[in-house]
Amino acid sequence: MNTDVKIEECQQSQTQAVADIYNEYIKLGNATMEEKLYSADDISNWLQNFNAREKLYVLLRGEKVIGWGIIKKYSDREGYRFACETAVYLTSSEMRKGYGSLMKHFLIDKCKILNYHHLVAKIFAVNKASIEYNLKLGYTIVGTQKEIGYKNGEWQDVVIMQYIIQ
Repeated sequence: MNTDVKIEECQQSQTQAVADIYNEYIKLGNATMEEKLYSADDISNWLQNFNAREKLYVLLRGEKVIGWGIIKKYSDREGYRFACETAVYLTSSEMRKGYGSLMKHFLIDKCKILNYHHLVAKIFAVNKASIEYNLKLGYTIVGTQKEIGYKNGEWQDVVIMQYIIQ
């Protein structure tokens, strides 16, 4: 791992920083269907409601949160218990430095430990950089959901990607 950063499970004291980074993407409008801005309390609620196999990790430079990654269940239905969704968000000033790949590799390794088999990433079709990034990490494109969400005053397509753990 890069020596200037470390990854750890998110603590309550870091929830505002996680919310701030997520809000960057909500305002940008091309990486999440969320429309309301998040608070530290919203992120705390995630942590409180996670099951034992759902995790939120932060990427730290010193004590500063510069990104985060999440592993969350794919569905409440038992048959999907070996499937999860993964996502990575970095503060805009830290993009294109290899930190996203570092975090995604970390998440994949954690998913193996948590006994997941199928990892899902859902990406706006217009977000070509994120699609390419996931392809480089071993995800494959399953398909595109046409006009699945409405954001920025227009219908959005979402590319569904998967990573199968052998």
